[in-house]
Amino acid sequence: MSMERRDLFKLAGVAAAAAVIPSVAVTTADAAEMANKASGKTVLVVGGGFGGLTIAKELKKKDKSIDVTVIEKKDIFMACPFSNTYLGGLEDVSLETLTHDFYAPAQKHGYNFVQAEVTAIDRAAKTVTTTNGTFTYDILVLSPGIAYDYKGEFPDWSEEKIAHVAQACPAALMPGSEHLALKRQLVDMDDGDVVIVPPAQGKYRCPPAPYERTSMVANYLKEEGIKGKVIVLDTRGGKFSKGAAFKESWKDLYDGIIDYKGFTKVIDVDPAKNEITYLEFNDEVSLLEADPEEATKHTIKYQVCNLIPNNICSPVIKMAGLETNPAGFALMDGYTLRSKTDKNIYVIGDAVSHGIPPSGHTAIWTAKRAASQVVAQLAGKSFDPKAGLPVPVGNVCYSMVSGNPEEAIMVTHEFVAHENGMIVGKGNVPKPKDGNGKFRSKGTGKATREWFAGVKRELFL
Repeated sequence: MSMERRDLFKLAGVAAAAAVIPSVAVTTADAAEMANKASGKTVLVVGGGFGGLTIAKELKKKDKSIDVTVIEKKDIFMACPFSNTYLGGLEDVSLETLTHDFYAPAQKHGYNFVQAEVTAIDRAAKTVTTTNGTFTYDILVLSPGIAYDYKGEFPDWSEEKIAHVAQACPAALMPGSEHLALKRQLVDMDDGDVVIVPPAQGKYRCPPAPYERTSMVANYLKEEGIKGKVIVLDTRGGKFSKGAAFKESWKDLYDGIIDYKGFTKVIDVDPAKNEITYLEFNDEVSLLEADPEEATKHTIKYQVCNLIPNNICSPVIKMAGLETNPAGFALMDGYTLRSKTDKNIYVIGDAVSHGIPPSGHTAIWTAKRAASQVVAQLAGKSFDPKAGLPVPVGNVCYSMVSGNPEEAIMVTHEFVAHENGMIVGKGNVPKPKDGNGKFRSKGTGKATREWFAGVKRELFL
């Protein structure tokens, strides 16, 4: 069984890799030529994720005369939303399902794409320096996503230890090889346990993600006949996004497979021994006080460990010299998507400090909203920062909880202009009509696939 899983994974990986090799490249000379185009309507977009690709397309749709260039350090697009179904082994979900080249949508919609890493941003000169040339801009849009804060969460760990743990226990909350590494570990595992560690505190990308992953990994173990548990070492005591819906599903579908521990603190990981050490507290108060004498120390073995560290904002935001909150997320100009610091810089997606959930759907919403504001600014027109608010469904987030049959749960958020001067989201987790009184349903599972297919059309067609 293990060998069969391993061979299938290799074949799928080879096919997917062949499908996404780009046929077009942007050379340094091309990049230099683009850099000289600033003409009063030049927009640079840093980040080619859900937000960056959406705003590039929207800007060209609203005004074809705007010169738009997307700068992204990766050479292949990969979606984090829906990626847990890949880890869970759902039918017809492969690496190819999640990936796409950047060049096809750029050519189709008429914007430029440059694969490069940003090394400096000069707001006074309005330039962005990259590994593929220096670019000038009239408006800069930053959609750089997140970074991991291993050092902040584990201050006693050396850089070498952090690097070792990051590779051995891939977080897989950012697109790329982390998901491949985690999938490979699941495919190669023998009987034994999988440990999932959600971010211990603070804002992090896609709040339901660690708990959907718990469901999907449990589904994988169940369907493959692997004897073991999915052990979740959390700090939230069951009070997490879609908590009641997830816990209901776990009880019904994975009783004896999922072992959720809500008041824990991970203190060490030993990848050489496949061991993780944590403190377990009796309640939230004891956990917050973090008194080791009030906790029980455990060291357990694992086959696979998925440790997701606390999130901070991408360092690109601070590179631009923008005002931020303590976690590095950009402070906003009231209800707009414009930076509080610089009227010529807009921030979208995960990097904003608005009180809205950091999700793929939210990134698309912020991108479309920012596009309207950018177009107005370039045309010398004012815009109403509260226009269109409240939005009844600013965000919708689906989480697959079962693979056979495919069932999912969902949450929606209304976005409102809060009296604190920020846009905030108010969540609702509905029970679907076809759920027979449960939070999960096959209809919501179908909607999950339809949502992702719609997003791919939105970004690439």
